[in-house]
Amino acid sequence: MCVFCEIIKGNIPSAKVYEDDDVLAILDISQVTFGHTLVMPKKHCANILEADEETVLKCAAVAKKLAKQIVENTKATGVNVLTNCGESAGQTVDHLHFHIIPRYDENDAITIKFNPSKEQDLGQVLKVVKGE
Repeated sequence: MCVFCEIIKGNIPSAKVYEDDDVLAILDISQVTFGHTLVMPKKHCANILEADEETVLKCAAVAKKLAKQIVENTKATGVNVLTNCGESAGQTVDHLHFHIIPRYDENDAITIKFNPSKEQDLGQVLKVVKGE
């Protein structure tokens, strides 16, 4: 059972922020920050790697529109828009969804930090990324 599919069907209640024929946006029940919203396709797909391009584009367009609306209405000073893909990336529900996380200051309940890694040979990285 996919919890998001059950929400989309109306079998589990949610606080709807937006809905059209293809996309649903709801408040995240965990509210990492005030206004934390999830944008998901109504069509089930596990993640962004498995979704068709049209589905991703529809969700991204709604995420952009809502991110702007949420930042303006909550007076947030920034926003993170992200999707997790796979357990190692923090995905806990296997249904594509984008998080809109309004940010208010550096003491928010979420931390996204890019730590320096060991030095990489960018030429080698480029070859691997491009499949050469």
